[in-house]
Amino acid sequence: MRDYGIGGMHLAYDLLDDWDALILVDALPCRGSPGTLHVFEADVAGLSGPAGLDAHAMDPAAVFASLAALGGEPPYTVVIGCEVESVADGIGLSGSVTAAIPGAVAAVEAATARLANREV
Repeated sequence: MRDYGIGGMHLAYDLLDDWDALILVDALPCRGSPGTLHVFEADVAGLSGPAGLDAHAMDPAAVFASLAALGGEPPYTVVIGCEVESVADGIGLSGSVTAAIPGAVAAVEAATARLANREV
């Protein structure tokens, strides 16, 4: 497990090591109820980010575009996202996002278990 923060380029470089799978945990734009968790397989083939290298972008499309620019292929990717309450500047998590942490941890554990049993 590793926290990349805004270091999308570091993630792209690490993905050059030919990983079998990737689990991304991140905030999602609120389209309903803050704190709602979503778990889904990323369509890495359908992601289209700006071509080239972006040292600070962390959105998956930019990371995978950087990876492609480096000559790599994205691994099978599971996204665990939590709808945010606010994107205003500040420190700390909102109450609804804090309340979602146990569910997010359980989702990571479940995804890890599924990936461990997945035939590659």
